[in-house]
Amino acid sequence: MWNKVKKTITRTCTFPFKKARHRNPRQPVIGLLLLSALSLLSSCSEMILLDPKGPIGETERHVILTAFVLMLIVVIPVIVMAIWFPWKYRHGNNKTPYTPKWNFSWKIELVVWLVPAFIVTSLGILVWNTTYRLDPARPVDPSIKPLTIEAVSLDWKWLFIYPDENIAVVNELVFPAGVPLSFRITSDTVMTSFFIPQLGSQIYAMAGMQTRLNLLARVEGSYAGQNQQFSGHGYADMNFKATAVSQEHYAAWLAEVKNSNDPLNQAKYQELAKPTSGYHPVTHYSSVMPGLFDSILDKYRSMHSESSDTMPMNTSDAKGE
Repeated sequence: MWNKVKKTITRTCTFPFKKARHRNPRQPVIGLLLLSALSLLSSCSEMILLDPKGPIGETERHVILTAFVLMLIVVIPVIVMAIWFPWKYRHGNNKTPYTPKWNFSWKIELVVWLVPAFIVTSLGILVWNTTYRLDPARPVDPSIKPLTIEAVSLDWKWLFIYPDENIAVVNELVFPAGVPLSFRITSDTVMTSFFIPQLGSQIYAMAGMQTRLNLLARVEGSYAGQNQQFSGHGYADMNFKATAVSQEHYAAWLAEVKNSNDPLNQAKYQELAKPTSGYHPVTHYSSVMPGLFDSILDKYRSMHSESSDTMPMNTSDAKGE
């Protein structure tokens, strides 16, 4: 089928270079549109955002595609009219009625007002409903106990702490499929963003602040995780692999990490937090110093409070004005 489509497009697009005059003058334009559509479709296999593996990602895909279709209600007629109008009202077309005093049409007025109103209303209802359903802090399935993971953004790597298991991992996120994930996210550097496209919901990581995110992977698989916020020269290497596995595989992975005999203490964390060059290899820590995530938060909170305490008083406030 694709071969037939390509042959049709090839014949259509080569029309301007042939001298045959009996062909339709609109054929080159149609060929170019078909060629553009083919290029877009050929890249769809790489759009992992539209291949979700969890309920959050599926809902977000629905919102994206619905908004796209609604906007096509305007885009497609505009493209068609941009081609049809010049052809219809071209110089030398004596078949079209000439109406120089025409100035109003109820049909046009209804279209230009009702169609945008319908699109805006539909998008408004869609966004209103899904905004609450996709609240990042809202549990995916309250009936199932989630797996808590603390994610810390560093230069230029991700540290994942499993507080219930007392382990930590760099640039690797492993979890059982079908189990909700409850993330606590912060940064020990500049602002970054945490994003697993096939699971959904990009969210920012900021120093001194904690953001919450709830996700779920319905099927086993390996999914790309990344930082979408430019954060310095190592930004391009700030990626990690998120892997959803079976309960048996997850238990075996936990045992492997705990047997690594490499505890994450304060000294090792200070070394880990230093900027690195290139992709940081996956590293396992068999145990984590107590309260590491909260201490990272408190470090910046205390800095903020100290700066507030030393801030000079406004002159007008001092005068009681």
